[in-house]
Amino acid sequence: MTAPDAAVGPPGPDAALVVIDMQDVFARSSSPWAAPDYPGALAGTRRLLPAFAGRTVLTRYIAPTVPDGAWRAYFDQWPFALVPENDPLYELAGLADVAASGAPVVTRTTFGKWGLELAEATRDAGELVLAGVATDCCVISTALAAADAGRRVLVVADACAGSTAENHQRALDIMRLYAPLIEVTSVEDVLAVD
Repeated sequence: MTAPDAAVGPPGPDAALVVIDMQDVFARSSSPWAAPDYPGALAGTRRLLPAFAGRTVLTRYIAPTVPDGAWRAYFDQWPFALVPENDPLYELAGLADVAASGAPVVTRTTFGKWGLELAEATRDAGELVLAGVATDCCVISTALAAADAGRRVLVVADACAGSTAENHQRALDIMRLYAPLIEVTSVEDVLAVD
């Protein structure tokens, strides 16, 4: 049984915004990994940014230099993504100005971005507010790992996009099962002021 989204209040004043993998590989409509509602996720994320000035962390996915284990079979299916870290495919799309302003950027070769680097970048945050792509891959992988590590996670549904609208919704429904560790919310609710 899950709590209704309406019960989710705004995050605390020390919350950090973690913007997951808003990169060209997901923004470009010709990419096999395109998130069709990337523009909507970007618009929602942009609305959140002013409320998290100085408390925003960006993440980037990059392919491993030499895929190992199960990643070998994965990249047999997606060889287009086996490019160097500095390839335009992995550039931030629509948020380069945020990185240029000094926001930390955590880069990993895993779908989930939770790990020592993100934990350190958000060490002073009471909660994590997640936005980005893809809801059904990197967002859910990050949310579950952060919650397992004891962090309260708010996933902003209208600042995320999935591989399809259906997969976006499925991932949100799965994350709702983890309430109150993970709660699904909206841009409006995050920005609400008491």
